[in-house]
Amino acid sequence: MSRKRRLEGAALEDEKQREAQSSTPRTLTSGRVLAKNTLWNITGQGVPLIAAIFTIPLLIKGLGIDRFGVLTLAWVVIGYLSLFDLGIGRALTWAIAEKLDGAHENEIPLIAWTALLLMLLLGVFGAIVVALLSSWLIRDALKIPVILQRETADTFFVLALSIPIVISTAGLRGILEAYQRFGLANAIRVPMGVFTFLGPFLVLQFSNSLVLIGTVLVAGRLIAWFFHLVFCLRIAPGLNRKIIFRRRLLGPLFRFGGWMTITNLIGPLMMYADRFLIGALVSMAAVAYYTTPYEMVTKLLVLPAALVGVLFPAFASAMTQDKSRARKFFQRGTSYIFLAVFPLTLVIVTFAPEGLELWLGSEFSRESATVLRWLSVGVLVNSLAHIPFALVQGAGRPDLTAKLHVAELVFYVGILWWLLIRFGINGVAMAWLLRVLVDTVILFWMAHSLVPCGKFLSRMFALVGVALIVLALGATLHGAILKGAYLLGVLAIFAASAWFFILNSEERTLLVRVVSRS
Repeated sequence: MSRKRRLEGAALEDEKQREAQSSTPRTLTSGRVLAKNTLWNITGQGVPLIAAIFTIPLLIKGLGIDRFGVLTLAWVVIGYLSLFDLGIGRALTWAIAEKLDGAHENEIPLIAWTALLLMLLLGVFGAIVVALLSSWLIRDALKIPVILQRETADTFFVLALSIPIVISTAGLRGILEAYQRFGLANAIRVPMGVFTFLGPFLVLQFSNSLVLIGTVLVAGRLIAWFFHLVFCLRIAPGLNRKIIFRRRLLGPLFRFGGWMTITNLIGPLMMYADRFLIGALVSMAAVAYYTTPYEMVTKLLVLPAALVGVLFPAFASAMTQDKSRARKFFQRGTSYIFLAVFPLTLVIVTFAPEGLELWLGSEFSRESATVLRWLSVGVLVNSLAHIPFALVQGAGRPDLTAKLHVAELVFYVGILWWLLIRFGINGVAMAWLLRVLVDTVILFWMAHSLVPCGKFLSRMFALVGVALIVLALGATLHGAILKGAYLLGVLAIFAASAWFFILNSEERTLLVRVVSRS
Protein backbone atom coordinates (compact mmCIF):
# COMPACT_ATOMS: atom_id res chain seq x y z
CA MET A 1 0.00 0.00 0.00
CA SER A 2 1.39 3.40 -0.98
CA ARG A 3 2.20 6.05 1.57
CA LYS A 4 -0.51 8.29 0.08
CA ARG A 5 -3.19 5.64 0.57
CA ARG A 6 -2.04 5.00 4.12
CA LEU A 7 -2.33 8.70 4.90
CA GLU A 8 -5.80 8.89 3.31
CA GLY A 9 -6.90 5.85 5.31
CA ALA A 10 -5.60 7.33 8.53
CA ALA A 11 -7.34 10.63 7.80
CA LEU A 12 -10.63 8.82 7.11
CA GLU A 13 -10.29 6.87 10.36
CA ASP A 14 -9.60 10.08 12.28
CA GLU A 15 -12.68 11.70 10.74
CA LYS A 16 -14.87 8.75 11.74
CA GLN A 17 -13.49 8.91 15.27
CA ARG A 18 -14.20 12.64 15.51
CA GLU A 19 -17.76 12.11 14.28
CA ALA A 20 -18.31 9.37 16.83
CA GLN A 21 -16.90 11.56 19.60
CA SER A 22 -19.01 14.56 18.61
CA SER A 23 -22.14 12.43 18.73
CA THR A 24 -21.46 11.27 22.30
CA PRO A 25 -23.31 14.13 24.07
CA ARG A 26 -26.33 13.81 21.77
CA THR A 27 -26.40 10.02 22.28
CA LEU A 28 -26.25 10.43 26.05
CA THR A 29 -29.09 12.96 25.94
CA SER A 30 -31.32 11.23 23.40
CA GLY A 31 -34.98 10.98 24.31
CA ARG A 32 -34.80 7.20 24.66
CA VAL A 33 -31.82 7.33 27.02
CA LEU A 34 -33.35 10.10 29.14
CA ALA A 35 -36.68 8.26 29.40
CA LYS A 36 -34.98 5.00 30.40
CA ASN A 37 -32.84 6.73 33.00
CA THR A 38 -35.85 8.58 34.40
CA LEU A 39 -37.60 5.25 34.89
CA TRP A 40 -34.51 3.97 36.68
CA ASN A 41 -34.59 6.98 38.99
CA ILE A 42 -38.31 6.57 39.68
CA THR A 43 -37.64 2.97 40.65
CA GLY A 44 -34.69 3.96 42.81
CA GLN A 45 -36.67 6.56 44.71
CA GLY A 46 -40.11 4.92 44.59
CA VAL A 47 -39.26 1.50 46.03
CA PRO A 48 -38.02 3.01 49.33
CA LEU A 49 -41.36 4.83 49.55
CA ILE A 50 -43.14 1.48 49.61
CA ALA A 51 -40.82 0.34 52.39
CA ALA A 52 -41.56 3.54 54.32
CA ILE A 53 -45.33 3.07 54.05
CA PHE A 54 -45.14 -0.36 55.64
CA THR A 55 -42.41 0.23 58.22
CA ILE A 56 -43.21 3.71 59.63
CA PRO A 57 -46.35 2.56 61.54
CA LEU A 58 -44.35 -0.33 62.99
CA LEU A 59 -41.49 1.97 63.96
CA ILE A 60 -43.89 4.37 65.70
CA LYS A 61 -45.42 1.48 67.61
CA GLY A 62 -42.07 -0.04 68.56
CA LEU A 63 -40.22 3.17 69.46
CA GLY A 64 -43.02 5.41 70.74
CA ILE A 65 -43.75 8.95 69.58
CA ASP A 66 -40.76 10.65 71.28
CA ARG A 67 -38.19 8.10 70.21
CA PHE A 68 -39.58 8.03 66.68
CA GLY A 69 -39.28 11.83 66.63
CA VAL A 70 -35.59 11.44 67.47
CA LEU A 71 -35.22 8.87 64.68
CA THR A 72 -36.73 11.29 62.17
CA LEU A 73 -34.16 13.87 63.28
CA ALA A 74 -31.46 11.24 62.71
CA TRP A 75 -32.74 10.74 59.16
CA VAL A 76 -32.60 14.53 58.73
CA VAL A 77 -28.98 14.58 59.93
CA ILE A 78 -28.01 11.91 57.39
CA GLY A 79 -29.73 13.90 54.63
CA TYR A 80 -28.21 17.23 55.71
CA LEU A 81 -24.63 15.91 55.89
CA SER A 82 -24.18 16.66 52.19
CA LEU A 83 -23.76 20.38 52.94
CA PHE A 84 -20.14 19.68 53.88
CA ASP A 85 -19.23 18.80 50.29
CA LEU A 86 -19.20 22.55 49.44
CA GLY A 87 -21.10 21.81 46.23
CA ILE A 88 -18.18 19.82 44.80
CA GLY A 89 -20.36 16.76 44.05
CA ARG A 90 -22.69 18.72 41.78
CA ALA A 91 -19.75 20.59 40.28
CA LEU A 92 -18.13 17.25 39.48
CA THR A 93 -21.19 16.06 37.54
CA TRP A 94 -21.33 19.36 35.65
CA ALA A 95 -17.59 19.34 34.86
CA ILE A 96 -17.58 15.74 33.58
CA ALA A 97 -20.76 16.22 31.51
CA GLU A 98 -19.08 19.15 29.76
CA LYS A 99 -16.02 17.00 28.94
CA LEU A 100 -17.97 14.15 27.32
CA ASP A 101 -17.33 15.41 23.79
CA GLY A 102 -14.52 12.97 23.05
CA ALA A 103 -11.84 15.62 22.68
CA HIS A 104 -11.50 16.27 26.42
CA GLU A 105 -12.31 12.88 27.99
CA ASN A 106 -8.67 12.40 29.01
CA GLU A 107 -9.17 15.19 31.55
CA ILE A 108 -11.97 13.34 33.36
CA PRO A 109 -9.80 11.13 35.65
CA LEU A 110 -7.87 14.20 36.82
CA ILE A 111 -11.07 16.09 37.60
CA ALA A 112 -12.70 13.07 39.26
CA TRP A 113 -9.86 12.16 41.62
CA THR A 114 -9.17 15.77 42.54
CA ALA A 115 -12.81 16.26 43.48
CA LEU A 116 -13.14 12.93 45.31
CA LEU A 117 -10.05 13.46 47.47
CA LEU A 118 -11.17 16.98 48.28
CA MET A 119 -14.65 15.72 49.26
CA LEU A 120 -13.13 13.08 51.52
CA LEU A 121 -11.15 15.76 53.38
CA LEU A 122 -14.22 17.95 53.66
CA GLY A 123 -16.13 14.98 55.06
CA VAL A 124 -13.54 14.47 57.80
CA PHE A 125 -13.81 18.15 58.71
CA GLY A 126 -17.60 17.87 58.80
CA ALA A 127 -17.44 14.84 61.08
CA ILE A 128 -15.35 16.79 63.59
CA VAL A 129 -17.74 19.76 63.53
CA VAL A 130 -20.86 17.63 64.06
CA ALA A 131 -19.23 15.59 66.83
CA LEU A 132 -18.29 18.79 68.68
CA LEU A 133 -21.76 20.34 68.30
CA SER A 134 -23.87 17.28 69.06
CA SER A 135 -23.99 17.80 72.85
CA TRP A 136 -25.11 21.44 72.53
CA LEU A 137 -27.67 20.49 69.89
CA ILE A 138 -29.20 17.75 72.03
CA ARG A 139 -29.18 19.49 75.41
CA ASP A 140 -29.87 23.11 74.48
CA ALA A 141 -31.23 23.51 70.96
CA LEU A 142 -33.89 20.78 70.93
CA LYS A 143 -36.54 19.67 73.39
CA ILE A 144 -35.22 16.14 73.70
CA PRO A 145 -36.69 14.45 76.79
CA VAL A 146 -34.06 14.17 79.53
CA ILE A 147 -34.33 10.39 79.58
CA LEU A 148 -33.33 10.27 75.88
CA GLN A 149 -30.62 12.95 75.83
CA ARG A 150 -27.63 10.71 76.45
CA GLU A 151 -28.77 8.10 73.95
CA THR A 152 -29.55 10.76 71.33
CA ALA A 153 -26.14 12.39 71.79
CA ASP A 154 -24.40 9.04 71.31
CA THR A 155 -26.52 8.41 68.20
CA PHE A 156 -25.56 11.75 66.67
CA PHE A 157 -21.88 11.02 67.41
CA VAL A 158 -22.15 7.73 65.53
CA LEU A 159 -23.83 9.48 62.61
CA ALA A 160 -21.02 12.04 62.54
CA LEU A 161 -18.61 9.24 61.69
CA SER A 162 -20.57 8.60 58.48
CA ILE A 163 -20.03 12.10 57.06
CA PRO A 164 -16.85 11.29 55.07
CA ILE A 165 -18.66 8.25 53.64
CA VAL A 166 -21.78 10.21 52.70
CA ILE A 167 -19.81 13.09 51.15
CA SER A 168 -17.52 10.94 49.01
CA THR A 169 -20.45 8.74 47.97
CA ALA A 170 -22.15 11.84 46.57
CA GLY A 171 -19.09 12.46 44.40
CA LEU A 172 -19.02 8.87 43.14
CA ARG A 173 -22.71 9.04 42.32
CA GLY A 174 -22.07 12.30 40.48
CA ILE A 175 -19.63 10.47 38.19
CA LEU A 176 -22.20 7.79 37.37
CA GLU A 177 -24.84 10.44 36.65
CA ALA A 178 -22.53 12.42 34.37
CA TYR A 179 -22.14 9.27 32.27
CA GLN A 180 -25.95 8.74 32.38
CA ARG A 181 -25.36 5.39 34.13
CA PHE A 182 -28.47 5.63 36.25
CA GLY A 183 -29.07 1.90 36.05
CA LEU A 184 -25.90 1.28 38.05
CA ALA A 185 -26.59 4.16 40.45
CA ASN A 186 -30.08 2.87 41.22
CA ALA A 187 -28.89 -0.71 41.60
CA ILE A 188 -27.32 0.70 44.78
CA ARG A 189 -29.98 3.29 45.63
CA VAL A 190 -32.88 0.84 45.75
CA PRO A 191 -31.50 -1.52 48.43
CA MET A 192 -30.00 1.40 50.38
CA GLY A 193 -33.27 3.35 50.33
CA VAL A 194 -35.16 0.31 51.57
CA PHE A 195 -32.49 -0.31 54.19
CA THR A 196 -32.96 3.21 55.60
CA PHE A 197 -36.41 2.13 56.84
CA LEU A 198 -36.01 -1.63 57.04
CA GLY A 199 -32.74 -1.47 59.00
CA PRO A 200 -34.26 0.26 62.06
CA PHE A 201 -37.23 -2.13 61.90
CA LEU A 202 -34.91 -5.16 61.95
CA VAL A 203 -32.99 -3.72 64.90
CA LEU A 204 -36.28 -3.33 66.77
CA GLN A 205 -36.66 -7.10 66.78
CA PHE A 206 -33.71 -7.25 69.22
CA SER A 207 -33.37 -3.78 70.73
CA ASN A 208 -34.91 -0.30 70.66
CA SER A 209 -31.49 1.36 71.08
CA LEU A 210 -31.18 4.45 68.91
CA VAL A 211 -27.38 4.09 69.02
CA LEU A 212 -27.62 0.61 67.54
CA ILE A 213 -30.02 1.86 64.88
CA GLY A 214 -27.59 4.65 63.99
CA THR A 215 -24.70 2.19 63.78
CA VAL A 216 -26.65 -0.05 61.41
CA LEU A 217 -27.51 2.92 59.19
CA VAL A 218 -23.83 3.95 59.02
CA ALA A 219 -22.80 0.39 58.11
CA GLY A 220 -25.27 0.47 55.24
CA ARG A 221 -23.79 3.73 53.98
CA LEU A 222 -20.30 2.20 54.00
CA ILE A 223 -21.47 -0.74 51.88
CA ALA A 224 -23.11 1.67 49.42
CA TRP A 225 -19.87 3.67 49.15
CA PHE A 226 -17.91 0.54 48.25
CA PHE A 227 -20.24 -0.43 45.40
CA HIS A 228 -20.32 3.14 44.06
CA LEU A 229 -16.51 3.06 43.87
CA VAL A 230 -16.48 -0.31 42.09
CA PHE A 231 -18.96 0.87 39.44
CA CYS A 232 -17.11 4.16 38.86
CA LEU A 233 -13.84 2.31 38.27
CA ARG A 234 -15.64 0.19 35.66
CA ILE A 235 -17.29 2.93 33.61
CA ALA A 236 -14.87 5.88 33.74
CA PRO A 237 -11.88 5.37 31.40
CA GLY A 238 -8.56 5.91 33.13
CA LEU A 239 -10.03 6.29 36.62
CA ASN A 240 -8.57 2.98 37.78
CA ARG A 241 -5.03 3.67 36.58
CA LYS A 242 -3.74 6.22 39.04
CA ILE A 243 -5.02 8.43 41.85
CA ILE A 244 -4.05 11.98 40.93
CA PHE A 245 -4.64 15.31 42.67
CA ARG A 246 -4.28 18.54 40.67
CA ARG A 247 -4.43 21.87 42.51
CA ARG A 248 -5.04 23.77 39.27
CA LEU A 249 -8.41 22.03 38.90
CA LEU A 250 -9.68 23.28 42.24
CA GLY A 251 -10.52 26.71 40.84
CA PRO A 252 -13.30 25.65 38.44
CA LEU A 253 -14.71 23.22 41.01
CA PHE A 254 -14.78 25.84 43.75
CA ARG A 255 -16.24 28.52 41.47
CA PHE A 256 -19.19 26.29 40.64
CA GLY A 257 -19.26 24.54 44.01
CA GLY A 258 -18.92 27.74 46.03
CA TRP A 259 -22.34 28.93 44.94
CA MET A 260 -23.64 25.38 45.30
CA THR A 261 -22.39 25.46 48.89
CA ILE A 262 -24.74 28.33 49.65
CA THR A 263 -27.59 26.40 48.07
CA ASN A 264 -26.58 23.20 49.92
CA LEU A 265 -26.42 25.09 53.20
CA ILE A 266 -29.50 27.30 53.00
CA GLY A 267 -31.73 24.99 50.94
CA PRO A 268 -31.70 22.07 53.40
CA LEU A 269 -31.75 24.55 56.31
CA MET A 270 -35.04 25.94 55.04
CA MET A 271 -36.24 22.42 54.33
CA TYR A 272 -35.49 21.08 57.80
CA ALA A 273 -35.76 24.21 59.97
CA ASP A 274 -39.48 23.58 60.46
CA ARG A 275 -39.11 20.36 62.44
CA PHE A 276 -36.19 21.63 64.51
CA LEU A 277 -38.22 24.74 65.35
CA ILE A 278 -41.22 22.58 66.27
CA GLY A 279 -38.97 20.48 68.51
CA ALA A 280 -37.56 23.59 70.18
CA LEU A 281 -40.87 25.45 70.69
CA VAL A 282 -43.48 22.69 71.00
CA SER A 283 -42.56 19.02 71.61
CA MET A 284 -41.07 15.91 70.04
CA ALA A 285 -44.60 14.51 69.66
CA ALA A 286 -45.47 17.54 67.50
CA VAL A 287 -42.36 16.82 65.43
CA ALA A 288 -43.74 13.34 64.73
CA TYR A 289 -47.22 14.68 63.87
CA TYR A 290 -45.68 17.11 61.38
CA THR A 291 -42.78 15.04 60.03
CA THR A 292 -44.77 11.88 59.31
CA PRO A 293 -47.17 13.47 56.76
CA TYR A 294 -44.26 15.54 55.46
CA GLU A 295 -42.14 12.46 54.83
CA MET A 296 -45.12 10.73 53.22
CA VAL A 297 -46.27 13.45 50.83
CA THR A 298 -42.81 14.72 49.87
CA LYS A 299 -42.11 11.23 48.57
CA LEU A 300 -44.10 12.42 45.54
CA LEU A 301 -41.04 14.52 44.77
CA VAL A 302 -39.34 11.31 43.67
CA LEU A 303 -41.02 11.94 40.29
CA PRO A 304 -39.47 15.36 39.56
CA ALA A 305 -36.25 14.33 41.33
CA ALA A 306 -35.99 11.29 39.09
CA LEU A 307 -36.38 13.41 35.97
CA VAL A 308 -34.13 16.23 37.19
CA GLY A 309 -31.34 13.83 38.08
CA VAL A 310 -31.28 12.84 34.42
CA LEU A 311 -31.84 16.34 33.01
CA PHE A 312 -29.07 18.11 34.95
CA PRO A 313 -26.17 16.56 33.00
CA ALA A 314 -28.31 16.81 29.83
CA PHE A 315 -28.80 20.55 30.43
CA ALA A 316 -25.05 20.93 31.08
CA SER A 317 -24.32 19.45 27.65
CA ALA A 318 -27.18 21.06 25.72
CA MET A 319 -26.68 24.62 27.03
CA THR A 320 -23.17 24.69 25.55
CA GLN A 321 -23.99 22.95 22.27
CA ASP A 322 -27.68 23.26 21.35
CA LYS A 323 -30.00 25.55 23.32
CA SER A 324 -33.02 24.42 21.34
CA ARG A 325 -32.61 20.97 22.90
CA ALA A 326 -32.39 22.57 26.34
CA ARG A 327 -35.67 24.43 25.65
CA LYS A 328 -37.30 21.18 24.54
CA PHE A 329 -36.12 19.37 27.67
CA PHE A 330 -37.39 22.25 29.83
CA GLN A 331 -40.87 22.44 28.30
CA ARG A 332 -41.46 18.71 28.16
CA GLY A 333 -40.04 18.13 31.63
CA THR A 334 -42.33 20.75 33.18
CA SER A 335 -45.40 19.42 31.37
CA TYR A 336 -44.72 15.80 32.30
CA ILE A 337 -44.18 16.66 35.96
CA PHE A 338 -47.50 18.53 36.12
CA LEU A 339 -49.32 15.65 34.42
CA ALA A 340 -47.82 13.13 36.85
CA VAL A 341 -48.07 14.99 40.17
CA PHE A 342 -51.42 16.84 39.99
CA PRO A 343 -53.70 13.74 39.99
CA LEU A 344 -51.81 12.25 42.95
CA THR A 345 -51.98 15.55 44.83
CA LEU A 346 -55.72 15.78 44.21
CA VAL A 347 -56.31 12.31 45.67
CA ILE A 348 -54.27 13.13 48.80
CA VAL A 349 -55.91 16.52 49.41
CA THR A 350 -59.41 15.14 48.94
CA PHE A 351 -58.98 12.02 51.09
CA ALA A 352 -56.35 13.24 53.60
CA PRO A 353 -58.32 12.47 56.81
CA GLU A 354 -59.47 9.06 55.63
CA GLY A 355 -56.04 8.08 54.36
CA LEU A 356 -54.24 9.04 57.57
CA GLU A 357 -56.79 7.26 59.74
CA LEU A 358 -56.46 4.10 57.68
CA TRP A 359 -52.64 4.27 57.76
CA LEU A 360 -51.80 5.55 61.24
CA GLY A 361 -55.06 5.76 63.21
CA SER A 362 -57.55 8.41 64.31
CA GLU A 363 -55.09 10.39 66.46
CA PHE A 364 -52.71 11.03 63.57
CA SER A 365 -55.67 11.83 61.31
CA ARG A 366 -56.93 14.44 63.77
CA GLU A 367 -53.54 16.06 64.34
CA SER A 368 -52.05 15.83 60.83
CA ALA A 369 -54.81 15.91 58.18
CA THR A 370 -54.69 19.69 57.67
CA VAL A 371 -50.88 19.62 57.66
CA LEU A 372 -50.98 16.94 54.97
CA ARG A 373 -53.28 19.05 52.78
CA TRP A 374 -51.16 22.19 52.96
CA LEU A 375 -48.00 20.21 52.31
CA SER A 376 -49.58 18.37 49.37
CA VAL A 377 -50.31 21.65 47.59
CA GLY A 378 -46.75 22.74 48.32
CA VAL A 379 -45.41 19.52 46.82
CA LEU A 380 -47.28 20.16 43.55
CA VAL A 381 -45.81 23.65 43.31
CA ASN A 382 -42.34 22.55 44.40
CA SER A 383 -42.27 19.65 41.94
CA LEU A 384 -42.54 22.11 39.06
CA ALA A 385 -39.65 24.17 40.45
CA HIS A 386 -37.26 21.24 40.02
CA ILE A 387 -37.06 21.70 36.25
CA PRO A 388 -36.02 25.40 36.10
CA PHE A 389 -33.69 24.78 39.07
CA ALA A 390 -31.88 22.08 37.08
CA LEU A 391 -31.76 24.24 33.95
CA VAL A 392 -30.27 27.23 35.76
CA GLN A 393 -27.58 25.13 37.42
CA GLY A 394 -26.95 23.05 34.29
CA ALA A 395 -26.33 26.31 32.45
CA GLY A 396 -23.46 26.96 34.85
CA ARG A 397 -25.31 29.62 36.88
CA PRO A 398 -25.55 28.19 40.41
CA ASP A 399 -24.97 31.75 41.62
CA LEU A 400 -28.55 32.61 40.66
CA THR A 401 -30.12 29.87 42.78
CA ALA A 402 -27.77 30.62 45.66
CA LYS A 403 -28.69 34.31 45.69
CA LEU A 404 -32.35 33.36 45.59
CA HIS A 405 -31.98 31.13 48.65
CA VAL A 406 -30.11 33.84 50.56
CA ALA A 407 -32.94 36.29 49.82
CA GLU A 408 -35.56 33.75 50.91
CA LEU A 409 -33.95 32.71 54.18
CA VAL A 410 -34.77 35.69 56.42
CA PHE A 411 -38.27 35.96 54.97
CA TYR A 412 -38.97 32.27 55.50
CA VAL A 413 -37.61 31.94 59.04
CA GLY A 414 -39.61 34.99 60.15
CA ILE A 415 -42.90 33.83 58.71
CA LEU A 416 -42.25 30.25 59.86
CA TRP A 417 -41.78 31.43 63.45
CA TRP A 418 -44.88 33.66 63.34
CA LEU A 419 -47.19 31.06 61.78
CA LEU A 420 -45.94 28.33 64.17
CA ILE A 421 -46.76 30.49 67.19
CA ARG A 422 -50.15 31.45 65.73
CA PHE A 423 -51.38 28.21 64.12
CA GLY A 424 -49.11 25.46 65.44
CA ILE A 425 -47.90 22.78 63.03
CA ASN A 426 -50.63 23.80 60.54
CA GLY A 427 -48.96 27.22 60.37
CA VAL A 428 -45.61 25.55 59.66
CA ALA A 429 -47.14 23.80 56.66
CA MET A 430 -48.62 27.11 55.46
CA ALA A 431 -45.21 28.78 55.69
CA TRP A 432 -43.59 25.98 53.69
CA LEU A 433 -46.21 26.31 50.95
CA LEU A 434 -45.73 30.07 50.76
CA ARG A 435 -41.96 29.71 50.48
CA VAL A 436 -42.01 27.15 47.68
CA LEU A 437 -44.60 29.21 45.80
CA VAL A 438 -42.36 32.28 45.77
CA ASP A 439 -39.33 30.12 45.00
CA THR A 440 -41.04 28.47 42.01
CA VAL A 441 -42.18 31.71 40.38
CA ILE A 442 -38.70 33.25 40.60
CA LEU A 443 -36.99 30.09 39.30
CA PHE A 444 -39.22 30.04 36.23
CA TRP A 445 -38.38 33.69 35.59
CA MET A 446 -34.66 32.85 35.82
CA ALA A 447 -35.04 29.90 33.43
CA HIS A 448 -36.96 32.10 30.98
CA SER A 449 -34.08 34.60 30.98
CA LEU A 450 -31.71 31.81 29.91
CA VAL A 451 -34.01 29.94 27.50
CA PRO A 452 -36.97 32.17 26.50
CA CYS A 453 -40.31 30.37 26.21
CA GLY A 454 -42.94 32.98 27.14
CA LYS A 455 -46.12 31.44 25.70
CA PHE A 456 -45.38 28.11 27.32
CA LEU A 457 -44.91 29.72 30.74
CA SER A 458 -48.14 31.71 30.46
CA ARG A 459 -50.08 28.55 29.67
CA MET A 460 -48.41 26.61 32.48
CA PHE A 461 -49.07 29.30 35.10
CA ALA A 462 -52.74 29.39 34.07
CA LEU A 463 -52.99 25.60 34.47
CA VAL A 464 -51.40 25.74 37.92
CA GLY A 465 -53.81 28.48 38.98
CA VAL A 466 -56.80 26.37 37.98
CA ALA A 467 -55.24 23.34 39.72
CA LEU A 468 -54.94 25.25 43.01
CA ILE A 469 -58.62 26.20 42.88
CA VAL A 470 -59.59 22.58 42.20
CA LEU A 471 -57.48 21.39 45.14
CA ALA A 472 -59.04 23.98 47.47
CA LEU A 473 -62.54 22.79 46.51
CA GLY A 474 -61.57 19.16 47.10
CA ALA A 475 -60.44 20.01 50.65
CA THR A 476 -63.87 21.41 51.57
CA LEU A 477 -65.87 18.29 50.68
CA HIS A 478 -67.31 15.81 53.20
CA GLY A 479 -68.47 12.26 52.68
CA ALA A 480 -66.78 9.48 50.74
CA ILE A 481 -69.41 9.36 47.97
CA LEU A 482 -69.25 13.09 47.26
CA LYS A 483 -65.47 13.07 47.36
CA GLY A 484 -65.29 10.07 45.02
CA ALA A 485 -67.67 11.66 42.50
CA TYR A 486 -65.71 14.93 42.58
CA LEU A 487 -62.43 13.10 42.11
CA LEU A 488 -63.64 11.09 39.12
CA GLY A 489 -65.17 14.15 37.47
CA VAL A 490 -62.08 16.29 37.87
CA LEU A 491 -59.75 13.54 36.65
CA ALA A 492 -61.89 13.00 33.55
CA ILE A 493 -61.75 16.72 32.70
CA PHE A 494 -58.04 16.78 33.48
CA ALA A 495 -57.33 13.83 31.15
CA ALA A 496 -59.20 15.53 28.28
CA SER A 497 -57.45 18.87 28.90
CA ALA A 498 -54.05 17.18 29.01
CA TRP A 499 -54.71 15.41 25.74
CA PHE A 500 -55.79 18.48 23.79
CA PHE A 501 -53.91 21.35 25.48
CA ILE A 502 -50.74 20.00 27.11
CA LEU A 503 -49.51 17.15 24.92
CA ASN A 504 -48.44 18.00 21.37
CA SER A 505 -49.25 15.88 18.33
CA GLU A 506 -45.96 13.98 18.49
CA GLU A 507 -46.52 13.09 22.14
CA ARG A 508 -50.13 12.02 21.51
CA THR A 509 -48.99 9.74 18.69
CA LEU A 510 -46.30 8.22 20.88
CA LEU A 511 -48.77 7.64 23.73
CA VAL A 512 -51.26 5.91 21.40
CA ARG A 513 -48.45 3.70 20.09
CA VAL A 514 -47.36 2.72 23.60
CA VAL A 515 -50.94 1.95 24.71
CA SER A 516 -51.69 -0.08 21.58
CA ARG A 517 -48.55 -2.18 22.08
CA SER A 518 -49.43 -2.88 25.71
